[in-house]
Amino acid sequence: MLVKVLLFADIGIDDTIALIFSYLSEDIDLVGIVADYGNVPRARAVTSAHYLMESLNLKDQIPIIGGAEVPMTAEQPKYFPEIHGEYGLGPIKPLAYEGEIENFFEITRLIEKYGNELIIVNVGRLTSLANMFILYQSLMNKVKKIYIMGGAFWVPGNVTAVSEANFHSDPIAVKIVTTYAKNLTIIPLNVTDHAIVTPDMVNYIHHKGRTQLVKPLLDYYYAFYKNRNPSIKGSPVHDAITIMATICEDMFSFRELPVHIVTSSTGIHRGQSIADIRPYIQFEEKANKHRIAFSFDYGLFFKRFMTVMTGESFEENNK
Repeated sequence: MLVKVLLFADIGIDDTIALIFSYLSEDIDLVGIVADYGNVPRARAVTSAHYLMESLNLKDQIPIIGGAEVPMTAEQPKYFPEIHGEYGLGPIKPLAYEGEIENFFEITRLIEKYGNELIIVNVGRLTSLANMFILYQSLMNKVKKIYIMGGAFWVPGNVTAVSEANFHSDPIAVKIVTTYAKNLTIIPLNVTDHAIVTPDMVNYIHHKGRTQLVKPLLDYYYAFYKNRNPSIKGSPVHDAITIMATICEDMFSFRELPVHIVTSSTGIHRGQSIADIRPYIQFEEKANKHRIAFSFDYGLFFKRFMTVMTGESFEENNK
């Protein structure tokens, strides 16, 4: 069944792989992109989103919306060109986009248009999504499902020892989303750190020729990860596996638990995500519980990712 996805992304390399996957998948209908600050400044994220749409022959077919520019913490964002490149596209530097950026309320039109058919996938900072819950709670309740990439539950973080980047950058926004969102699924580092795309996989995707963007992006990404951790076997595609969850839920093992977010402005615990697993606690009926993915089947991930990215049926040929 074709799923309609509105993607919130802070355009970086793994965001771009998720976007390319959605474009190539026959099961995902991408209806809009909200380009936020995060890996790069918002203006560059919007520029890169337009560049990608043009590269995929989708110019003017999918709305691109300028999202948040700064977090709710009122801090200046920290960007990560050493990981994702100056524009979130590794070595690629597109010409600056000169059109409209501040069109945030276009999100409401998309939700009103697609209603309970719409799935929101948030793979960047959660500031824009939190703003939607502040301004439009009743409208947000019409959305079918929300998936977010973020958090680290009893595993190491990637910014501090316990905190993942999306949650660490704006923990106040995460608190708002986890307080008010219904039908929310969290895809944390527990899963995404292990969604590895190896150089051999990248080379085969490039050889099959459905897209020429993947290799320069993931070669750049892998160089960073390899320098940081020489034992790593490939690039973790955090955001691609999150968008895959909308059509491949059988890959994952989930638990539904209350989630607490540490919102302190400083310290190692900032942005820490805590799931309460105490079996003897009777939670209030109104307490929000969210689905959290704690593990996944890498074999299924490999087959389904490669099938979409190459156009070759790995499901049949690689049982």
